[in-house]
Amino acid sequence: MRTHVFLGCAALAVTVAVSAAIAQQAAPAAAPLLPTYTRVSPNLPELRVALTDPAWTGQAIPAGQQCRRFQGQGNTPALRVENIPTGANAILLAFNDETYQPMNNGGHGIVGFRITGNNAVLMPFPGEATTGLPSNTFIEAENRSGGFGGPGYLPPCSGGQGNTYTVTVLAVSKSDTNPADNKILAQSKVTLGKF
Repeated sequence: MRTHVFLGCAALAVTVAVSAAIAQQAAPAAAPLLPTYTRVSPNLPELRVALTDPAWTGQAIPAGQQCRRFQGQGNTPALRVENIPTGANAILLAFNDETYQPMNNGGHGIVGFRITGNNAVLMPFPGEATTGLPSNTFIEAENRSGGFGGPGYLPPCSGGQGNTYTVTVLAVSKSDTNPADNKILAQSKVTLGKF
């Protein structure tokens, strides 16, 4: 009887180990944020960033701003960005799920806004879309969901598990012809809320 129990426990342990290994292989790897951009300094200046829509409080993702899989039509939040350094010609928004590491570091997609000047208002950018984007915007990197959601920016998509979502805001000098000239000039991070 004891041998049977021991073998049952051993089989369960092997099943759990194999399941964990499969889950790790299936999850997308957390890639480094913007490998084609060079930081101009190890200590970049801070941007001043504010959420401008009162529905976005930084506490909870507003109703309807989640991914389609969970009955949402999410867009990026509207943001005001100040203290943009001279030489920046774009703002990149890298969307993160800090609770689920494979979707951290821009895992929910990186979108860009062409800008001029030291301040910018960034209007909402549509989620799970690659067409019909606002003028002077672009998708820098697709989300890494592996087909869990639609293309482009993937709005919060944890199914209400309480995951923490943030956006890393980067002021960059972006070259349209030579990626080696791409530079990160300033940055900041904003908490979007939990979903």
